[in-house]
Amino acid sequence: MKAEYDFSKGERGKFYDPKAVFNLPIYLEKDVDEFIRKLADEKGKDVEELVNEWLRSSIQLIQNVQ
Repeated sequence: MKAEYDFSKGERGKFYDPKAVFNLPIYLEKDVDEFIRKLADEKGKDVEELVNEWLRSSIQLIQNVQ
C-alpha cells in the first residue's frame, strides 16, 4: 500500500445509482440446504424459486391469521 493516495481528481458519487437494489445473501444450515437442493432437483425447479414459493405461502398464512 502507498503511504498516501491522491483523490483530488476523484468524482464523488460516480457509481452511485439510487435505483440500485441490494439483495442480501441468505445462508442456510447444511441440513436445510441439502434438503432444499434435493427437493428442488426432484421438482425440476431452481432452489431460489422453491424457497420463494415457500416464503410467499408462509406470508399469506401469516397475513390470514392476523
